[in-house]
Amino acid sequence: MMNHSQSTGADYNYTIVRQFALTTVLWGIFGMSVGVLIAAQLIWPQLNFDTPWLTYSRLRPLHTNAVIFAFGTSALFATSYYVVQRTCQVRLFAPKLAAFTFWGWQAVIIAAAITLPMGFTQAKEYAELEWPIDIAIAIIWISYAIVFFGTIAKRTTSHIYVANWFFGAFIITVAVLHIVNSMAVPVSLFKSYSLYSGAVDAMVQWWYGHNAVGFLLTAGFLGMMYYFVPKQAGRPVYSYRLSIVHFWALIALYIWAGPHHLHYTALPDWTQSLGMVMSLILFAPSWGGMINGIMTLSGAWHKLRTDPVLRFLVVSLSFYGMSTFEGPMMAIKTVNALSHYTDWTIGHVHSGALGWVAMVSIGSLYHLIPILFGHGRMYSMKLVNVHFWLATIGTVLYIVSMWISGVMQGLMWRAVNSDGTLTYSFVESLEASYPFYFVRFIGGCFFLTGMFLMAYNVIRTVKAPKDTLPAIAEA
Repeated sequence: MMNHSQSTGADYNYTIVRQFALTTVLWGIFGMSVGVLIAAQLIWPQLNFDTPWLTYSRLRPLHTNAVIFAFGTSALFATSYYVVQRTCQVRLFAPKLAAFTFWGWQAVIIAAAITLPMGFTQAKEYAELEWPIDIAIAIIWISYAIVFFGTIAKRTTSHIYVANWFFGAFIITVAVLHIVNSMAVPVSLFKSYSLYSGAVDAMVQWWYGHNAVGFLLTAGFLGMMYYFVPKQAGRPVYSYRLSIVHFWALIALYIWAGPHHLHYTALPDWTQSLGMVMSLILFAPSWGGMINGIMTLSGAWHKLRTDPVLRFLVVSLSFYGMSTFEGPMMAIKTVNALSHYTDWTIGHVHSGALGWVAMVSIGSLYHLIPILFGHGRMYSMKLVNVHFWLATIGTVLYIVSMWISGVMQGLMWRAVNSDGTLTYSFVESLEASYPFYFVRFIGGCFFLTGMFLMAYNVIRTVKAPKDTLPAIAEA
């Protein structure tokens, strides 16, 4: 399945892939730097410098948009444009339209970086950007779909490799989610009101919000996993049949899970229960995909000792498995009564965001960048190894501190005295969280340091003369 032509790239459009690969690293550093700053603000509030643009409330949406749509989505653009060409064995369809998706996406990111700190927001999580930017996103995304599916339509191979099914599903679904959730009535250039009202608006928002996680941050990155894990391991996918079952089960179930974000709210109880049940069933296809990825290493486990790139990819799958066990568990109403609104949710999000999304992206880029720039490997494999440990330790520090803080918060908030009064004030629970906020900040610093090392390694790889970085001989 994986014996594509070992072309040097003369047959393929690698320019667009290079552009997106390099900007992925740049936006990763930017988005994560904002994350570390707001983590620091929760310990030292004076770090907003009494400036409205630097307050937590404005920087937090900037952080989420930067890491999801600037870093994560740039990685998806880069890898999907690369994988679809290699597996279909044709050049990218409509190269000018592809170039438009790159420059258009950079313009959207810059527009977000300007408007969010200024306070222009629709106040919908992961969909904060105002209506003119939303329209631009829709146009660019539809262009992306035309390029991607146009390439598949003109393929010279008979079948469509499974990674392209995941990329295709993510592209179509994100278009539908974005367009439906962003329906708004503009009242000025920088202000609009949602077309929906009340509980319906909340339901549409979390149908969008959870499926941004389900399709953009899961299906898209599973497309990445299904190409780069077999490639880096030098092994075929463990079970092609399981990959097909994984695909159809995932896309059939994920779309229903959104209501678990709205337990104990004005949403109808049956809708909450439906979201909970679908979330629990979702555990099966998620773990099917994780097992498929990890078992691809059958016969190649020894490579983990010497290949830090493969380590990134495999550890990301372990975090994916952990996150997709934790998610359904937190969707259970009785567990959610303890976890909701606490730091436990923040820990869960980041076990997926740092452990799964960022690490699979980093591993894929370490595989991709030497190929794109005509080398056998990265400039320094030792730095890749250091980066792996910084990322892993940083992620573990982050999520463990948030788990402990979150469970503690949940227990303190629900503790009552014998006369029915609350045992702790909210400020007391906040004070108890301070040590964990510091550990979270340290974890973020570890992860961000790894990204700076990656940037240095990438720059040295790009600048190295061709054929000066030969592939490492297999042990």
